[in-house]
Amino acid sequence: MKYTRLTALAAVGVAATLSLTACGSSGSGKDSSAKGSSASSSSSPSTDGGSSTDGSSFGGGATSDGGSKPQGGSGSATVQAGGAAESGSGQSTGAGGDAGNGATTTGGKVTFCKTANLAIDARDAAPDTVSGRIDVTMVNRGSTTCSATGFAGVDIKDADHTSSPVERGRAEPRITVLKPGDAAVFDIAYDIDNSGNSLTSPTDLLVTPPNETHTVSLKWPAGAGKIKGAYTDVQVYPTHTTK
Repeated sequence: MKYTRLTALAAVGVAATLSLTACGSSGSGKDSSAKGSSASSSSSPSTDGGSSTDGSSFGGGATSDGGSKPQGGSGSATVQAGGAAESGSGQSTGAGGDAGNGATTTGGKVTFCKTANLAIDARDAAPDTVSGRIDVTMVNRGSTTCSATGFAGVDIKDADHTSSPVERGRAEPRITVLKPGDAAVFDIAYDIDNSGNSLTSPTDLLVTPPNETHTVSLKWPAGAGKIKGAYTDVQVYPTHTTK
């Protein structure tokens, strides 16, 4: 009986030893797996757009030399006198066209010609007896370069002391920069009435230069043909240089 108990106790001890050995092997396997996973993770390259060693990437698309290259500055450049854009800028503005022609600039913008600095006159320039045309010339008598770009405002004064605005013709303004002594011209066009029954009797032209508010009064050119129809049929066109 005593022998049987000893045998049973020995069997229990062997089972316990085997159980402990199995547990130790299982824990060791988990550690090895974890270490292997960590090593694999640390050796794989990063793909989240983080920094790299050569031409570091800042979240942008990578280039062939490893990392994104910086892009040019966006937006319009500040135009200096002479039309040059500041370095590092993306593009120049349209104002550079005027500045490049020597126009006076204030804070990067071209100044417009003042009425007081312009000598203005009108003459008949009809090419034939059907198409009427009056050329209005503006000469820069100032000491600085200025811009006369755009449409002049024109009203025609009639013998009955009324005045009528002249509508703009379909044409795009051209850059018109005037150095001292330079001239710009714009045309007033209409059809000539040869019937002798014209309903208009123009006496004066009231001219306001582009981007100005001061008006000058000019006599209707002698010898200019009579206007066919009404004053609303007359059109004014943008300025351009005489060169």
